[in-house]
Amino acid sequence: MTVPMKEASVTPRKSKLDQAMDWAAYLLVAVVWMSALLFGLYILAFYFIALLQGNTTQWNEVLPGLYDQQTQSATLGIGVHFAAGGIILILGCIQLIDRIRSKYPAVHRWLGRLYVLSALGAAIGGLVFIVVKGTIGGLIMDIGFAGYGVLTLLAALATIRFARSRDLERHRAWAIRLFALAIGSWLYRMDYGFWFLFTDGLGHAQAFRGPFDYFMDFFFYLPNLVVAEIFIGQYQVLKTKTAKGFATLSLYLATAFLILATYFFTKEYWGPAIVNVIAG
Repeated sequence: MTVPMKEASVTPRKSKLDQAMDWAAYLLVAVVWMSALLFGLYILAFYFIALLQGNTTQWNEVLPGLYDQQTQSATLGIGVHFAAGGIILILGCIQLIDRIRSKYPAVHRWLGRLYVLSALGAAIGGLVFIVVKGTIGGLIMDIGFAGYGVLTLLAALATIRFARSRDLERHRAWAIRLFALAIGSWLYRMDYGFWFLFTDGLGHAQAFRGPFDYFMDFFFYLPNLVVAEIFIGQYQVLKTKTAKGFATLSLYLATAFLILATYFFTKEYWGPAIVNVIAG
């Protein structure tokens, strides 16, 4: 009696265009992680250390009107927001690494708990600040930033919910969405820095109530969620060669932009603040 042999499953070989797009995506993610990590360290060094030292007036050097002695609850809320935000930027870069998840699941779980708690703290702290004091940009900025806080809160809750129910596919999807939201504050500063560099602040008003400011109230996080959905779907929306080619080129251009931006901000702002804390 002859036993039929089971056909070996053959994984289709990716085209060169697909491989190029994969490498472009890997490179972009690596640069985002590196830059977000530096920004997270800067947030902790400049804002959280100032809160611990009672030097919260320092915040107003970068963001005028952020600290107000008359609204201590708002100061506490934004302080928690900054501290927790720095933590989620740092931990988010670690939590999404496949090797750590597979080889050190206990580390992934415990860091995940801290990550989600920090995300909740960042969201709630920011929302407290908006409710108590309001943003410098008025109603439209209040709506945009409150929406950002609510989405971060929901993403954090969904991430931990599906982890606890062992629905790992949904857990992964919501973790990616949460990280996409977490880097929003980093992108907000990146976008403003280069907008000023290339346009000399066109559309920006001192009170953050110009047309560009209103646009940025939502742009710093909503497009991130679109990109997150593309990553979650493993590029299924990019089926034609033209779309794949355009996407690959866009990823490389975005990577080059972020490398340049990270260098500039680290040299001028993030680096000196981090070095000052290390130097004591």
